[in-house]
Amino acid sequence: MRENDMLEKDEIFSKVLRAGRRTYFFDVRSTKADDYYITITESKKFTEEDGSFHFKKHKIYLYKEDFAAFHEILEEMTHFVLSSKGEEVISERHQKDFKKEYPAEESGNNERSFTDIDFDDI
Repeated sequence: MRENDMLEKDEIFSKVLRAGRRTYFFDVRSTKADDYYITITESKKFTEEDGSFHFKKHKIYLYKEDFAAFHEILEEMTHFVLSSKGEEVISERHQKDFKKEYPAEESGNNERSFTDIDFDDI
């Protein structure tokens, strides 16, 4: 039996989350003893200058004996982030229409910034 056939055989249940350049795969798999465990795979697409691309993958194996502690910590961490920063995405990298406000703009300060240079200044 080929390796791919074996991989397909031990997949029990799967879900996919597409998130921009990243895709997350959640899979329930079966051990040789016919017990279940979860794999979480992050696949990230990288595009080369010539237009070709490749994927980098990272995988976590999560076994039943760790489910409760993993769930508890993940819930605590997500609650902390959401209660501290809210659900709104504020990263320039993840939100194309995000505009960073600079203190000079907020205070109405009319001092010139380093981008306000004309050729007479050189």
